[in-house]
Amino acid sequence: MTSVKAKNPVYPLLSIIASVIVLVTGLVTAKTVVSAAYVAGVWLLLLVFGYWRCCLAVIPFAAIMSALFCGVTYALSNDTAATFAAANRILAVSVAVIPGLALEPVLAVRNLSGLRAPRMITLGMMIALGFFPLLKKETARVREAMRTRGAGNALDPRIFHRAFLVPLVVRLVNISDTLALSVETRGFDASDKNYTVYKEIKFRLRDAAFALLLAAGSVTAVVVCML
Repeated sequence: MTSVKAKNPVYPLLSIIASVIVLVTGLVTAKTVVSAAYVAGVWLLLLVFGYWRCCLAVIPFAAIMSALFCGVTYALSNDTAATFAAANRILAVSVAVIPGLALEPVLAVRNLSGLRAPRMITLGMMIALGFFPLLKKETARVREAMRTRGAGNALDPRIFHRAFLVPLVVRLVNISDTLALSVETRGFDASDKNYTVYKEIKFRLRDAAFALLLAAGSVTAVVVCML
């Protein structure tokens, strides 16, 4: 599977802020044509700034979810305007996740460490961001073990608890213990002592250009929507 991570992402903290701005702006303007134009413009902006893998990867998700939610909305309300707004909301969410989805977790941790954020926050983020890929791998391993032993379908309520849920929880508990020991033995400390950052992340001219373009587009979309 091709990675959707950007090779040269914008400033990590800016990526997180950009996701929030796009989501809020897209939801605020969802009932107007401005929202569709704004989301398309942000998508193109991200494409130009090197997020093309993630930009292309979200297209199938956006198409499927838009069709699903639009169909449900129209079936329940028989309102074209509400259906259009539902499509805009799904598209806004799909584009808003791109900066965060394409960002390597280690870059976000380095960025916060470089800004001297509290260690509890950076350590918590590092562990949390690493948990979801781990959960995916462990889930795949448990399901593979079920298929090897002929345990049946994990969706079967009679099988789900004993053959899938219990082994998965046991594996995750064991991994959490190992992770705690690993953090301790590698010298990670929750106290805010002086420390250095490997490859400190710096704010570049490219990041400033991205921030200005995104801010200009977001403000313009909100102002046009209010007129």
